[in-house]
Amino acid sequence: MTANLWIFLLPAAVAAYLLGSIPSGFLAGRMRGIDIRKEGSGNIGATNALRVLGKKVGYAVFAADFLKGFLGVRAAVAIGAFGGAAGGFPGEVFGVTGAVFVVVGHMFPVWLGFNGGKGIATSGGVILALFPWQVFAAGLGAWLVLFFTTRIVSVASLAAALALPGSSLAMRLAGAPDCGWLLVGAAALMCALAVWRHRPNIQRLLAGTEKRFERKKPTQGAPG
Repeated sequence: MTANLWIFLLPAAVAAYLLGSIPSGFLAGRMRGIDIRKEGSGNIGATNALRVLGKKVGYAVFAADFLKGFLGVRAAVAIGAFGGAAGGFPGEVFGVTGAVFVVVGHMFPVWLGFNGGKGIATSGGVILALFPWQVFAAGLGAWLVLFFTTRIVSVASLAAALALPGSSLAMRLAGAPDCGWLLVGAAALMCALAVWRHRPNIQRLLAGTEKRFERKKPTQGAPG
């Protein structure tokens, strides 16, 4: 990897991280005078936003987190394309860099003491922007099937996370030209991060205490 590549790769990583670190759920809660970190599960992700802030806000948070993942990859690829005009840098390297760092930014945002969400919605945006559509379909299908059969969001999310490296590897072994080994490695890393962030959920699942999904009415908070 040349020094010139790093000149463009580092800004791509920083841009993706900063996009990912925008705390959509936290900001949505603050607009209603609520610190979402102190309500429900305490997580700033879309699921807790839906429970605490209501359906419309929760869906908006999901869309914002999903968009962060998509734009994080696109921004990194655009930076790589700008650098590639002079050096011929591989676009896949920038796409994977954006994918990893936008998810890391969502999970560990600098603005909230590096304590963020679990990255499922953001990863969805990443997959749509970077991976073959079959990989996106596999993750979405796994999430939908497990959610509607169990009504447990963490089970559905873990299934989608595990489907990512599995479907990516299947595409690579099938010879898909748009799914190289670098993408398979990124898929495995994103899956590992998602599983690691779901550790408390896994413990509750093993103990039989994980709650099924139930939407709650928005919490009333003071203006702020």
